[in-house]
Amino acid sequence: MRQNTALVLEGGSLRCMFTAGVLDAFLDWKESFGCVAGVSAGSLSGINFVAGQRGRTERVNVRFVNDDRYLGMKSLLRHRSIFNFDFLFGEISDELEPFNRETFLNSPTRYVAFTTDIQTGESVAHEKGVSEDILLAARASSSMPLLAPIVRVDGRLCLDGGMAMPVPYRWPMEQGYEKLVVVLTQAEGYRKKPVTGTMARVIARRYRRYPALVESLLTRPERYNAQREEIESLAREGKLFIIRPDRPVTVSRVEKDVGKLLSLYREGLRVAASQRGALMEYLNA
Repeated sequence: MRQNTALVLEGGSLRCMFTAGVLDAFLDWKESFGCVAGVSAGSLSGINFVAGQRGRTERVNVRFVNDDRYLGMKSLLRHRSIFNFDFLFGEISDELEPFNRETFLNSPTRYVAFTTDIQTGESVAHEKGVSEDILLAARASSSMPLLAPIVRVDGRLCLDGGMAMPVPYRWPMEQGYEKLVVVLTQAEGYRKKPVTGTMARVIARRYRRYPALVESLLTRPERYNAQREEIESLAREGKLFIIRPDRPVTVSRVEKDVGKLLSLYREGLRVAASQRGALMEYLNA
C-alpha cells in the first residue's frame, strides 16, 4: 500500500463509469492507496474500490440503469430521489450484486466521503471508522440537489458534496499526503457554465430555508472552474497526477444508453493503461 498517497475521485453521477474503469485498472495492477477521498458518485465508486470489488460499479449501473427501481422518474415520484438509494444499499447490495461490507469496513485504507452541510454551505468530511454511518454519508454525498431528499448524517443535514467541494483534493494535502492521484470525469479544458436565471429561481424557491445552500449552488460553477485551474496548475508542477477522459464526455448524469456507459467504462480502462508508465514514475519519484 502506498501510505503516503491519496486517491481523489470527482463526482458526475453516471459519468463515474470512467472512474470505474480507472479503478478497475488499479485493482488489476494491485495498486492500493493510503486514502481514498470521494465526492458524490466518486464516493460510491470509491466504496467498491476499497472493498476490492472489481467491476461492481460497472455491473450495477449497466444492469440496473433502465430498471425503474433504481433510476428514473418513477423513483423520483415514489422515493423523492432520481436514484433509489434504498434499492442500491438494500436489495442490490444484499442480494443482486452483493457488496462486501466486511472487507470495506476492515480495510486499512482510509476512506472519506464529502457532503455539503445545507445549513452552512460548507464541505464536511465523513471518515470510515469515525462517521456514525459511513455508507449513509456516501449516500448523502451522492444526493443531488432538487433530485434527492436531504440526508441527516453525523448530526448534520447534508446533500451532494460536489456543491461545496467539487473535487476534494485540498483535504488530503492538508492531511499531509505527499502524493495525490486525482481522477476527473470531464476532459481537459472543461468548464461549467453559470447557473441560468430560471434555474437560480427554482433553487432559491426550493431551498429558501437554507440561504447558505442556495449561495453554494449558485456559485458552484465559479468555484468548480477555479478548482480545475488550480488542479491543472498543481499537475504541471508535479504536485499531483491527473487521470481524466481524453475526449469530451457525452454521457449525461442520468444516462440511459448502456452502450455509451460501457464505452465510457472502457475509456477509463484504456486511459489508465496509457498513463500507467507516467503514473508509476510520479508515484515512485
